[in-house]
Amino acid sequence: MPDIAMTSRLSDTQLLALLHEDVPHGDLTTDGLPLAGVNARMSFHARGALQLSGIGEAARLLTLCGASVTLSAMSGQPVAAGTALLDARGSAPALLRGWKVAQTLVEYLCGIAGATAAIVQAVRAAGFHCPVACTRKNPPGTRALTALAVRDGGGILHRLGLSETLLVFPEHRALMAAQDWPGCLTRLRGQQPEKRLVVEVGSSEAALDAAAAGAEVLQLERFSPAEVADLRGRLRAAGLRASLAPAGGVNLANAVDYARAGADLLVTSSPYAAPPAEVQVRLRPA
Repeated sequence: MPDIAMTSRLSDTQLLALLHEDVPHGDLTTDGLPLAGVNARMSFHARGALQLSGIGEAARLLTLCGASVTLSAMSGQPVAAGTALLDARGSAPALLRGWKVAQTLVEYLCGIAGATAAIVQAVRAAGFHCPVACTRKNPPGTRALTALAVRDGGGILHRLGLSETLLVFPEHRALMAAQDWPGCLTRLRGQQPEKRLVVEVGSSEAALDAAAAGAEVLQLERFSPAEVADLRGRLRAAGLRASLAPAGGVNLANAVDYARAGADLLVTSSPYAAPPAEVQVRLRPA
C-alpha cells in the first residue's frame, strides 16, 4: 500500500488551506446532529471513464481530517467507469468534514487531466510527438492544482510564472524604441544564458523579424495551421531556425492540424475550461 503522506504533491499547509476555506468555523450541520462517536466508511468510485488526478491529494486531506485511507488507484492513470479510487474510515464528523473538498478536488483535476490527455493522445495517434504545453491562464490561485492535472494528463507546463522563462510579448516591444529591439533581445539572452528566448508574434513578418533578431522559439498568436506551414517554409528559405509554438485557439479539434503544419510545440489553455469529471461518493456506517 502506498504511504498516504507521500502520495500528495501538495503540502499539508496547502491542503489545510483548502479545508479551512470550506470549514472556517466548524461544520454547523454535522456538529448539530447526534453523530459524535459514530464511525463511518466513505468510498470514491469513478462514475465514468476518466484520467485520474488529485487522488493522492484527496487521500492526504482526509487523513488530515483524522481518517484512515486506503488508495486503490494513483494519479496519472486512466481508469474505467466503476473503478474504486479510495476507501476512508473514521469518525463520521471527520469524514463529513473532508468529503466535499476531497471529492471536488478530484473531479476538477480529473476534468483538466482528461482534456489534456485527449489532446496528447490525438496528436500521438496521428504520428506526431510535439509536446502539449498548458499556459498560466488558469484561474488565479489555482496554479498549484492545475499544474498537477496537466502533468497527470501527459501535458507539460508552458510557464509557471514570470520568474521561470523568457517570453517577450508584443506589449513589451510596444513600450520600447524601435531601434532598441535587436539589441534588447541580445542583452536579454546574455543576462539569462541558460534560458531559451521566446518571442510572441502576431504575423509572419513579425515572426521573421524576431527570428532574425535571435528568437529561438516563436510563439504564434492566433496563427491558422496554414499560416504555420507557410511560416515554416519562409523561415527555411531565409536560412532562419526557430521552433514554432502556435498559441491561442489551440484545442482538441485542431491540435493535429497544427502538428501536421509543422508545430514544434502546442500551447493551449483549453483544458482549464473542461467540465469536471464525476466521482461517486458513498458514505455508510462502519
